Amino acid sequence: MAKIVMTNMVMLEVADRLLVIDRIKRFKGVAFPGGKVEAGESIYDSAVREFREETGLFLSNLKCKGFYYWEGEDDFKYFVYLYKAKEYSGELRIATDEGKVYWIEKNLLRNCTLAPHMDEYLRVFENDYSECFCTYKDGYIPHYR
Repeated sequence: MAKIVMTNMVMLEVADRLLVIDRIKRFKGVAFPGGKVEAGESIYDSAVREFREETGLFLSNLKCKGFYYWEGEDDFKYFVYLYKAKEYSGELRIATDEGKVYWIEKNLLRNCTLAPHMDEYLRVFENDYSECFCTYKDGYIPHYR
């Protein structure tokens, strides 16, 4: 039986800047903050919690942008729920054990070494897609809906 892993990712966009984390552990590279959903926790609440743990910031009024789903070679099914926010409070934590956290101009993001799958995530964030599905069975070709 396949195991399901649910995670989240939050794009915080203020003016023309995005808050990113340069991950040094798993899924290395520049990405948006986020992480795994814990047992008994809503996906929305997990996004707020993970964002706060990685950045020190409290988010409000998150908007769901869709999700990214893929079937791994390891018989896992991965769901990444994508949220966008524009409102926050608190003091930015510039580094955690996950990596360095910093603001970047939106138009410079694609010049960075992005974490795996960030191109697909960005297409969902930036377009009117509600989902992206990939499977290793078809050569890992993303399908957008």
